[in-house]
Amino acid sequence: MGLMLSYSLNWLLEMLKSEQPKLYIISPAEFEIERFSEDLKPILDSIEISCFRLALSTQEENTIARTADVIRNICHSRDVAIVIEDHFLFVQKHGLDGVHLSDGARNVRKARKELGKEAIVGAFCGNSKHNGITAGEAGADYISFGPLSNTTLKDGTIANPDLFAWWSTMIEVPVVAEGGLDKKVVTNIESATDFLAFGDELWKGKNPLHALNQLLRFPN
Repeated sequence: MGLMLSYSLNWLLEMLKSEQPKLYIISPAEFEIERFSEDLKPILDSIEISCFRLALSTQEENTIARTADVIRNICHSRDVAIVIEDHFLFVQKHGLDGVHLSDGARNVRKARKELGKEAIVGAFCGNSKHNGITAGEAGADYISFGPLSNTTLKDGTIANPDLFAWWSTMIEVPVVAEGGLDKKVVTNIESATDFLAFGDELWKGKNPLHALNQLLRFPN
């Protein structure tokens, strides 16, 4: 529990001091642990990453637990916070730093009550300003909006840069941009978001570190 508290507090303090968006990595929905670990380590060793989200699609508890333990060790040995998507009862049991809720404001109060004030609680709110405000008022540490480019997922609605510009001007709760990030989107959004969250953009190719460098316009 003490480890979780220190990582969470440091994560928030460092984020608040930064003028440039911090980087946030989202796992694939499915992966083989050993192979994924070898893909993840070079990213964490080469680029400053603030947070990693374990976003598994499986509902098999043993698989989630085993994966959480392995990835937690990789992240914490590199001073990277790790949150799990939705399954907040795993947080304290497996020494994680918090939870990312994919259903907006709905479970923020419940997660906060369960995890305490020091844990990270984030909420994905699509493109809904109202939902984001509600989640923030309920105790979320950050609000995530997205996707930011055309998609065939769900109803195809995107979160446009104006939402981020308004949020960063009017609301103190940190904001995360996630989904559909390419070089153009990153350039357009980086001055209005606290975090850039990369997931499928990295894992669909053979070299995730190269993909991230390309998105960030870093030399390889």
